[in-house]
Parts: sequence; structure tokens; C-alpha cells
Amino acid sequence: MSTFRLFSLFVLTLMVTTLTSCAAIGDIFKAGAWVGIISVFIVVALIWWLVTKIGGGGNAS
Repeated sequence: MSTFRLFSLFVLTLMVTTLTSCAAIGDIFKAGAWVGIISVFIVVALIWWLVTKIGGGGNAS
């Protein structure tokens, strides 16, 4: 096998590996963003629920 073919095979393998890794990392960050958004929503809802329970629920008597 010539040196050029060996080098070409190495470069192709390297590109395929790194491009796949970039796609996987991108998917992880997308999932992380959704988990963060949902977590913030849950925390805000929990705080709102606690405030309404401590404050008497806003019932006027």
C-alpha cells in the first residue's frame, strides 16, 4: 500500500470519527438544554406552590 493511500485512509478515518463525535456532542447539548428548561419550570412551579401555601393560598376572608 502506498504512503499516499495510507495517509488518505488515516485522514478519512479521522474525519469520520471526529464528525460523528461532534454530532453526538451537539445532541447531548440539545438534551441538556431541554433538561435545564424543564428543571427551571419545575423549580419555579415549586416555589410558587410553596409561596401560595405559606401565604394562605390567596383566599380572601
